[in-house]
Amino acid sequence: MWPSNKKVRVMVVDDSILARTMIAQGLAKHPRIEVVGTGFNATDAMAKVAQLKPDVITSDVEMPGMSGIEFLKQLLPRYPLPVILVSSLNLRVFDALSAGAVDFVRKPEPGQNDAFIAGLTQKVLSAAGAKVRRSPAALTQPGAMAASAPLGAQPGLDRIIIGLGASTGGTEATLEVLKRLPADIPGMLIVQHMPVGFTQMYADRLNRLCQMEVREAKHGDEIRRGLALLAPADYQMRVVRSGTRYTVSCIQGGEKVSGHRPSVDALFMSMAEQVRCKMVGIIMTGMGRDGADGLLQMRKAGAYTIGQDKESSVVYGMPMVAYNIGAVQIQASCENIANVLLRQLKTM
Repeated sequence: MWPSNKKVRVMVVDDSILARTMIAQGLAKHPRIEVVGTGFNATDAMAKVAQLKPDVITSDVEMPGMSGIEFLKQLLPRYPLPVILVSSLNLRVFDALSAGAVDFVRKPEPGQNDAFIAGLTQKVLSAAGAKVRRSPAALTQPGAMAASAPLGAQPGLDRIIIGLGASTGGTEATLEVLKRLPADIPGMLIVQHMPVGFTQMYADRLNRLCQMEVREAKHGDEIRRGLALLAPADYQMRVVRSGTRYTVSCIQGGEKVSGHRPSVDALFMSMAEQVRCKMVGIIMTGMGRDGADGLLQMRKAGAYTIGQDKESSVVYGMPMVAYNIGAVQIQASCENIANVLLRQLKTM
C-alpha cells in the first residue's frame, strides 16, 4: 500500500509533445502526484530514469525508434518500475502487458481529455503500489504451455459454471490460468476491467493462446462446456436462468456496480442468485474490492471459491478484501489456480 502522505513521482513518455503536455499537466493537478519529468521517446526516457527516479512511468506503445515494448524489455530488468501504457486501439498493447507493463488506458477521443486524465490518475495511484515482474517472461506463443488433459465425458461437469474476475494485472494473470485448462472445461464467465474496444481483441488473444473457445460475450449467449465468455467493456454481464438452461445478459451502459462496468460483483451476485447447479468463483489481482462481496454471496450459496495470493498479485486488493471478509476458501498463485480448480472439479 502506497503511503498516503507520500506523493507518487511520475515520468511521462510520449513522442507527441501535445500528448506529453496534456498528460503531464493533467496528472500534476492531483495533490498526490508529482510529475518529475518527461521523455520524448523511449531512448530519451532510458537516459533519464536513473536521474529522475520515478515511482511510476506512463508510456506510449507506438513510438519511433525504440517501441514501447522494447522500452519495457530494456527498462524492467534494470529498473522494475510500474509502467502504465497509453495506447490507441492496438493489439500490441497486450504484447506490452506480457512484457511487464501493469496496466493500460486508451488514448482519448476529441473532447474526452478530462475523463481520460481522471482514469489515468486513478491507475497511476493504483500502480504506485503494484508488484512488477523483475524478469519479464517471453511473449506467450500458442502451444508454449501445454494445457491439462481433457476432462472427458463426465456429465456432472456439464452442470458447473465458473466465474472469474480480475482488474489491474489481470490480463496476464487470467491468461496464466486459462492456458493451463483443457478444452472441455465447464462453462466460464470472465470479467476483466478494460477500456472500450479492447475486450474483443483480448478475447481473440485468449482464444488463440488457450485450448477452450474464448470470445466476447453477446446478450443471450448460452453458457456451455468448452466456452469462456468475456464481458464486453461498458456492459454489465449477468447470468440468467431458464429452467436448467443458463445464458448471459449483456446490457450496455446503466449504473456502474462497485464503481465498474463491467463489474465482477455484478457477475458474481447474479451467479449467487441465479445458478442452481454447482459453481466456482475465482477472484484475481486488482485494485479496490470489486468482486469481494459477490464472491462472499457465491460462497454462501454453496460455491467453491479461490483467491489469488499476495505473492503473485500485481495489486493485492480485490483478492485481499475477498479473503479478509471470508469469501475465499483457498488462496493460490496465478500459476497454480488452474491446478486447484481442476482438482476441485474432479470432486464436484
